[in-house]
Amino acid sequence: MDLTISTFLSAIFVLVLFLSILLIIVIYVTSKAYPDLGRYDSEKYFEAPDKKDKCPFPSLHDPPSVDLSVIVPAYFEQERLPAMMDEALEFLDDKQKKNPSYSYEVIVVNDGSTDKTSEVALEYTKKYGSDKVRVLTLEKNRGKGGAIRLGMFVARGQYILFADADGASKFSDLIKLEKLMSEMRNSENMAVVCGSRAHLEQDSVAERSMFRTFLMYGFHFLVYFLCVRGIKDTQCGFKLLTRDAALLLFSNLHVERWAFDVDLLYLAQRFKIPIGEVAINWQEIEGSKMIPVWSWLQMGRDLLLIRLRYVLGAWRINTDIKKLK
Repeated sequence: MDLTISTFLSAIFVLVLFLSILLIIVIYVTSKAYPDLGRYDSEKYFEAPDKKDKCPFPSLHDPPSVDLSVIVPAYFEQERLPAMMDEALEFLDDKQKKNPSYSYEVIVVNDGSTDKTSEVALEYTKKYGSDKVRVLTLEKNRGKGGAIRLGMFVARGQYILFADADGASKFSDLIKLEKLMSEMRNSENMAVVCGSRAHLEQDSVAERSMFRTFLMYGFHFLVYFLCVRGIKDTQCGFKLLTRDAALLLFSNLHVERWAFDVDLLYLAQRFKIPIGEVAINWQEIEGSKMIPVWSWLQMGRDLLLIRLRYVLGAWRINTDIKKLK
């Protein structure tokens, strides 16, 4: 009897081992070594109503020509976008009035949505001019990380911020990120500063079900255990990067959907780029595209795959990125 049980357990072990090896082989074979950085021809131009013509976007490889670029990924955001844009542009315009030499741009990236997101954004181009507000309309949905990457690649800023279109973050908290950035940027002009909602976590736990709280802490544990350590909130959509850091990191970013922040910070730690975190104001805005339980499960799966693919060498890192002049 004992021999039968031992034989059965051995067979189960061999089967599990075989399936694990098979899964690893499939993951390795089906993974692209380097991210696809291509774009459609239409994505190389922006509409400029003030110039009555379409104009070619610049490149992230070019030297910076404005102080700050703000990348706003937008997917079916015709309703929530105006409040965010009004707040951001009012703050940036006020900053420019106080310092006339300060310059900025806001790039709204319509991530393949078919509502009036692009039209709403273009109204701001008409109001502020295409030197301050530009709209990049993607041919198809790329995911939040993919949309931000394409926005980054056409940015002109010395510093580049990405901010969610829902306006959940208070835009004036940019001052906090800029202050920390000035303190931690290294000699190679590299740094990433993350807005953080970690200080609000206890209040949010009180409003969540036990199951959702379990999923949240489980996700935090997987992030810490598998990918990124030392950052309390990897997912906040309010991050500031130097231009050189943006070029290096987004040229190597593999994940294009919800877990892209983790991939971004994992790469930053691999490159030994300084990463800072600062508490910001944040509020829940209705209309989120995330489905709490399902999205967390998807991100948990992505975390496992991120770690596994880098460890296996299925995903490779290109350090031979053209440096900015």
